[in-house]
Amino acid sequence: MASTHWSDEMIERYRRRRHQLAQKVGEGLILILGNSDTPVNYPANPYPFRQDSNMLYFTGIPMPDFALLIDPTSGEEHLFGPRPTMEDLIWTGPQMDVDAAAERLGISHAHALSELKSILERPEYRKCTIHYLPPYRCEHYRLLRDTLGYSEEHARKSVSTTLIKAIVSMRSVKDEWEVSQIEKALELTHRIFMRLMQEAQPGVREQWLAGIAQGIAASEGGRLAFTPIISRDGQILHNHSYANQLREGDLLLIDLGAEEPGGYASDITRTIPVSWKYTPRQADIYDIILQAQKAAMDMLAPGVRYLDVHLQAARVIAQGLKDVGLLRGPVDEIVESGAHALFFPHGLGHMMGLDVHDMEGLGEDYVGYDHETRRSDQFGTAYLRLGKRLQPGYVLTVEPGIYFIPPLIEQWQKEDKFNHFIQYDKLDAWLDFGGIRIEDDVLITESGYRILGRAIPRQRHEIEDVRIPAGLKPAQ
Repeated sequence: MASTHWSDEMIERYRRRRHQLAQKVGEGLILILGNSDTPVNYPANPYPFRQDSNMLYFTGIPMPDFALLIDPTSGEEHLFGPRPTMEDLIWTGPQMDVDAAAERLGISHAHALSELKSILERPEYRKCTIHYLPPYRCEHYRLLRDTLGYSEEHARKSVSTTLIKAIVSMRSVKDEWEVSQIEKALELTHRIFMRLMQEAQPGVREQWLAGIAQGIAASEGGRLAFTPIISRDGQILHNHSYANQLREGDLLLIDLGAEEPGGYASDITRTIPVSWKYTPRQADIYDIILQAQKAAMDMLAPGVRYLDVHLQAARVIAQGLKDVGLLRGPVDEIVESGAHALFFPHGLGHMMGLDVHDMEGLGEDYVGYDHETRRSDQFGTAYLRLGKRLQPGYVLTVEPGIYFIPPLIEQWQKEDKFNHFIQYDKLDAWLDFGGIRIEDDVLITESGYRILGRAIPRQRHEIEDVRIPAGLKPAQ
């Protein structure tokens, strides 16, 4: 949870952001809704709280039950939130008071959240357009119903594209401070990965490794930015089950990222051999993916469409799979047809910041696409979350992968899909392979890119050097 001891520099940062947002929207009223506690199984037992990222971006308030109202015309700002009772203080201790928060943030008007409706009903506001973002939690829908009279369907249809585009334009470009926060998250992520690489031994259960990751993040004052993927079944792209026991010969795919106390995220993937060294077949596939990632990164620069970077990674993957005998035919035709997506069925990467899939809740097409670059409808490429031209200050992931997904292979083979490209007769021997993905976080600079964070072993020999116990390493 973010600190409430804001420095003067932080206060000024939030003030500038709110002022810039008001200028971009220009008219009406801007309503930013924070999140509330959500009970697990009874009211007094809530899930761990995470504030809405837009509330964090414009105020830094990490506590539940706040809302922000901005009048771009007059410049007035209203903060709505709790005023703790004595009962609250007895059970949960001192909490952030809306009056104190507003005063510290330089917001001139403070109100209880229950007063939002009466403020919106003031004569000067009655005919104003209310700009709000896509609701994604039940308390958002409830608040819009109670204050504006909107049904759930109406609330979904009446979101403000003006506000969405304004916030996307602001949050997409990270300043030096934001990059430093992401690198703090990456430092914690580095410590988690180095520990997991040593702990992942035959006989260890995935749940043990997941617990270690959670524990390290909590012990450092952070948290995990998303539910981690720690699985020998790497062919399941978002596998959140930790039921397996690791075996000799397995590959373990680890996809996780820490979140620093202020909410900025990280996202790294490594795929390691449980048997300490990669088998020749594992090494072949691993090296193809590493080559694809390098080819993608070599293209990163301002003005380059990330869709083109994705397609270049796909061509490298197709060529590599052709070299090992699983694909055939001209590589450009393989990628153009979409046949490669049998093995690479997702996008190359996504924007990252306060959300690990940054601003996904505002709509991926607003974040990753624009009037020039439209989302593909082809299987695989359609899952690319970011396709538009890159700009300095973008932080994004580069994460190619190759997967052998038995149900997908079976379906395509039954449909005789891409028979002229895919060597189905060779795939039976690969059905138990799993999947390999390599992922790093990069910043687009004025002249190219920079990989963020302290280096986590990525080359095969680097990973094997970490994995092999010291007593078994050959003498130098």
